Amino acid sequence: MSQINRLQNGQLDRTTAISFRFDDRTYTGFKGDTLASALLANNIKLVGRSFKYHRPRGILASGSEEPNALVELRDGARREPNTRATTAELFDGLVAKSQNRWPSLAFDMMGINDLFSNFLTAGFYYKTFMWPKAFWEKLYEPAIRRAAGLGAASGEGDPDIYDKGALHCDILIAGAGPAGLAAALTAGRSGARVILADEDFEFGGRLNAETYEIDGQPGSEWLKSALDELQSLKNVRLMKRTTVFGAFDHGIHGALERVSDHLADPDAALPRQILWRIYARQMILCAGATERPIAFENNDRPGIMLAGAIRAYANRWAVAADMQTAIFTNNDDGHRTALDLITKGLDVKAVIDVRPDASKFGDYELLAGAKVIDAAGRRALSGVTVRLGDGTIRTLACGALGVSGGWNPAVSLTSHKRGRPVWNPDISAFVPPESLPVGLQVAGAANGAFTTADAFREGADASGNALRNLGMTAAAFDVPACDDSPVSVSPFWHTGEGKGRAWIDFQNDVTVKDIRLSHQEGFRSVEHLKRYTTLGMATDQGKTANVAGLALMAELTGRTIEETGTTIYRPPYTPVAIGALAGRSRGKHFRPVRTTPSHDWATEQGAVFTEAGLWLRAQWFPREGETHWRDSVDREVLAVRRSVGVCDVTTLGKVDVQGRDAATFLNRVYCNGFAKLPVGKVRYGLMLREDGLAMDDGTAARLAEDHFVVTTTTANAVGVYRHMEFVRQCLCPQLDVQLISTTEAWAQYAVAGPHSRNLLAKIVDPEFDVSNEAFPFMACADLTVCGGTRARLFRISFSGELAYEIAVPARYGDSLMRVLMAAGEEFDVTPYGTEALGVLRIEKGHATANELNGQTSAAHLGLGRMVSRKKDSIGTVLSGRDGLSDENGLRLVGLIASEKDTSIPAGGHLFNDGAEHDPASDQGWVTSACYSPHMEKPIALAFLERGDTRHGEKIIVANPIEGMTIRAQVVSPHFIDPEGERLRA
Repeated sequence: MSQINRLQNGQLDRTTAISFRFDDRTYTGFKGDTLASALLANNIKLVGRSFKYHRPRGILASGSEEPNALVELRDGARREPNTRATTAELFDGLVAKSQNRWPSLAFDMMGINDLFSNFLTAGFYYKTFMWPKAFWEKLYEPAIRRAAGLGAASGEGDPDIYDKGALHCDILIAGAGPAGLAAALTAGRSGARVILADEDFEFGGRLNAETYEIDGQPGSEWLKSALDELQSLKNVRLMKRTTVFGAFDHGIHGALERVSDHLADPDAALPRQILWRIYARQMILCAGATERPIAFENNDRPGIMLAGAIRAYANRWAVAADMQTAIFTNNDDGHRTALDLITKGLDVKAVIDVRPDASKFGDYELLAGAKVIDAAGRRALSGVTVRLGDGTIRTLACGALGVSGGWNPAVSLTSHKRGRPVWNPDISAFVPPESLPVGLQVAGAANGAFTTADAFREGADASGNALRNLGMTAAAFDVPACDDSPVSVSPFWHTGEGKGRAWIDFQNDVTVKDIRLSHQEGFRSVEHLKRYTTLGMATDQGKTANVAGLALMAELTGRTIEETGTTIYRPPYTPVAIGALAGRSRGKHFRPVRTTPSHDWATEQGAVFTEAGLWLRAQWFPREGETHWRDSVDREVLAVRRSVGVCDVTTLGKVDVQGRDAATFLNRVYCNGFAKLPVGKVRYGLMLREDGLAMDDGTAARLAEDHFVVTTTTANAVGVYRHMEFVRQCLCPQLDVQLISTTEAWAQYAVAGPHSRNLLAKIVDPEFDVSNEAFPFMACADLTVCGGTRARLFRISFSGELAYEIAVPARYGDSLMRVLMAAGEEFDVTPYGTEALGVLRIEKGHATANELNGQTSAAHLGLGRMVSRKKDSIGTVLSGRDGLSDENGLRLVGLIASEKDTSIPAGGHLFNDGAEHDPASDQGWVTSACYSPHMEKPIALAFLERGDTRHGEKIIVANPIEGMTIRAQVVSPHFIDPEGERLRA
């Protein structure tokens, strides 16, 4: 199809024709077009269907505020739903489809909803789906889910790359219109590090859409010279296609750069989008303003557009919305659109201005004091009905209607840190408050300054203020002469005529009637209005709708708009793809696998691996002839009990604590005492949360008066380190103590079993004595191994056997594992994995993540005596609450299955024999369970009410979900060596 609506001139490269497809038909455009401008050039007015009623919808705007023209781009895995045609750059081979229709855009079966609009008003879902109750799950919910949404994701993996990055600058400027350019020139000339970001693929803002002269030359010429200067400044970074979507604390801003969305065949190594985290000392918002429509009956017909958008399409993209156009306005800006269209040779049927005293700006018919009360046409506008100032009716035939109800400053980013816009009656719009967050300036149309000269002036002034805040001197900026003039506006929100529906929020199908119903039913506060009607809750956040909706509610309540107030915006300013938020954290990179130092050796041994937190750990080491994992695990457990085994425990969290007050610090963090711990000794420690519940357990080894090494559980390594840093920085800043995580810096191995000392004696350098007398239980030391390699040795046991943990710098981890296995051949040394480790610790009764689940206290764990009442520590006071320290409360116990061949289900609940299996009779639950090759029975750890007084009782373990019920005997949680003789041997 030929481009029948294409005009002359415009900012296009007409030497580069572009072929694209929309709804399986091929069209052409030019380089520099958006999908929306190319569709209009080809006289395509129907581009989508509305969300709820499936009414025909056309293009309304020319930028990111567009509520109607949401389309699917591309095919296959790269399909992208809900893309605004107004911001999608045209490229050769682009495939676009309309959405939210079936079977076709022209004939949408779901359009039947429009016939039932009286039953589908605001809030109908709150009332309709309450009864009958049984219908919800089988009928209502499935139907709603099928109808929900607009476009559809491909369901395939996204083949594109998304990146993340960080940028630092003195001044971030969001928006590259007149105000943003003036601010950037001022700051750039002053030597500040500047980032100028704009969501458009061309800098200039409204300068690209207007025909004004600046300093006696076309605006495009002034724009070119300004950009040339900015590009020559090395301290200025220009970022096209970049939306600053959020303002956060501490000068952090989120920005999305669309790197290759506009390329037909992007380089495979090129990211599609980059999510930037921008650290700015000062920020200047120059985001411009958004035009708003006026509500009247059937004002959603395809062909009814914002007047400023019609002007932009004509001037920038050389496209006529239609050859016959009328303008409906309450301000002078609508007249500018009429003038520009006439200059382009288009037929302006009339300018309908609601102001009785409106004046003509050129050679066109002016209908002053008139208003549009209805629009004709279904899939495209064919004409409008006008009520003249004397009350008579007149019909105008036209294919496009430009509507201008005034302009709303784009204040969204000022609200992201709880700034609330204030009403400015001079421009009938909300503007940023005088009290802005520290480091934020607003300039230009975003601040309510709607003339080009004022925008230049405010941009330069805001930049000067920002520079002074940074202690810099602002360079001169001479405000250029501009030929536009101030705009006069008369507030006018809706015509108030007709029995049909007048649309306020186009994307969510909110009408004047819906707002009246909200008022009628008592939902009158702005927050209730928003949620009851969904006004402003769509992907455009009501950019074109909110003010008109609030003004209508103000009329209904008899209050002013200022008294009515407004909701505030939240990030993101425009939608951000989940892929961009994820970056490269997807697939195998979603949770990057950390391998232990012995991973290569374990792989060589045929180990089976499992994920433990972010680590990949050896789960067990199968040998020839073993047909079941239990065969391998049982062998490993028995080998440790009989002789010696080695397990990689590098994954345990390790925190280096140093400083004059290191012991005092640990005394605050742990509930038991550390101040008097001698150098060369290790102590088990229990860490409590502020509410008195157990957070984590571990050990603290004192290597010097001012140096401790703290270990944590693998699962809580990051959380504990963060907690310790919070205590250091916020609760105890006066202490001389420093922390650093050394989890990855040291490879650490547990060497456990009766022959563990003999094995270590073969690799520890001779000058170090590891005998029981010289190196007793809970000793620690810095030493060397294998002829001078730096190491640390801790005599601690997780298995209940004579055991040690030996650590070397991580780069020697693989070598140490090989040395240990070679040196231990005479003792039949056995590597063991996490499954055997778990069995060993259950047999000994050691708590781990399953028991430290955020529900248990020191008393529950049987460690109540560890909570020192002689010192202050985090959680000590609240750990004494009745529910956490009650003598009749939960206690950690062991369970032995009554029948040898019956496993105890982890997570199973405990009940007295004969009691109902319901919450009221629940006595506790199983935390960890395994088969014990030492006991030759299934065993478990559990929390049981008064468990410490019930050893020997029979109890029922039930798993109601799977219908499993077994009997078990309550015993001590220490199944082996309860006196600890082995580990002290």
